[in-house]
Amino acid sequence: MIATMNQIHPTSFSGCCAGTTVPFEAIHQPGCYICNWSGNLLRVPEDGIAAGNAPAVSFIGNQSLFVTMISNNPYITVTKARLTAANFDVSVNF
Repeated sequence: MIATMNQIHPTSFSGCCAGTTVPFEAIHQPGCYICNWSGNLLRVPEDGIAAGNAPAVSFIGNQSLFVTMISNNPYITVTKARLTAANFDVSVNF
């Protein structure tokens, strides 16, 4: 697996655990993520991901957009999400 500073290349990404930073298009499992470009909270429920496909929402631009998974639970409280993000040194904007 190609990994650098907790970032994983999307072609080698097979799973995610809390604290892992991945490109947005590499999200393949439900959970709670922080958008690294904005600090916004991103909740990805099970039904938001179709059998191994990327999320139905896509961002198109000249830069990769990264997210950091903070929990396998997409429904954690906002307070817990903030505290967990702080433990991973991820800035929040919610």
